[in-house]
Amino acid sequence: MATIGTFNKLKVTRCVAAGIYVDGGQLGELMLPGWDVTKAVDPGSEVDVFLFPDAEGRVVASMRRPLAMPGEAALMKVSSVTASGALLEWGMPKPLFVPLKEQQEKMVKGYSYIVFVHLDPRTRSMIGTTNLDKYLTTTPGRLQLDDEVSLLIFDQSDLGYRAVINNKALGFIYQNDVFRALKIGETTTGYVKNIREDGRVDLYLHKPGYEKIIDIGGQILEKLKAAGGFIAITDKSPAEEVSALFGVSKKNYKKAVGGLYKKGLLTIEESGIRLVTGK
Repeated sequence: MATIGTFNKLKVTRCVAAGIYVDGGQLGELMLPGWDVTKAVDPGSEVDVFLFPDAEGRVVASMRRPLAMPGEAALMKVSSVTASGALLEWGMPKPLFVPLKEQQEKMVKGYSYIVFVHLDPRTRSMIGTTNLDKYLTTTPGRLQLDDEVSLLIFDQSDLGYRAVINNKALGFIYQNDVFRALKIGETTTGYVKNIREDGRVDLYLHKPGYEKIIDIGGQILEKLKAAGGFIAITDKSPAEEVSALFGVSKKNYKKAVGGLYKKGLLTIEESGIRLVTGK
């Protein structure tokens, strides 16, 4: 059975000059115009197509992959604004509609926003929203300490950053756990730092414990190689300088440097650290 709002493997029924037709099962025969067919196909072959309703409620098939499918969020740019809402570029032939009531702040043409996509069960239309708190839980459950998760950064405050966890929930990264520049709309890997009594999740960006130090050590070695074998960073360097260069706290940087020094991979000099050649 073909499902709206996701990719379906459907059989090509016929090919015409204007495009191709696929068997949509209970949805009937669906046409993909030629400019929306991304690879050569023959009648009888199967293709992966994304099904979604257009503005008139008709089901449309496309080989293109949207920036976000229903149940997902992504950074999208506003292409135009109307009296009833905004139209966004989301990687599909027709723009995604975000009604005024689904806009946390009034959208402006040319600006980009983190938008969550969902299928409206009442109208059977695909719409977007910036009210992520309305559709994503802040108490996901099932997560455990140190779990690796995928993150989408979507909001910033003086305290830190809010992030979408695995496209299912919301979590928080405190500013003192951020040691590199983060951008709204950035996707990255994170880890569960803490699960509060109320079920809310705190996050950090580095692996916990010893694995984190190993990762930082590899990063330091790569930076040294790229810099010609020497970097003018010492114990007296400001923490902000260490953070800007390596994206980590000074404490963890010093632990990683100590580990590399014990392995004979670098030397610690008065003016900086130097890569040991041949290692």
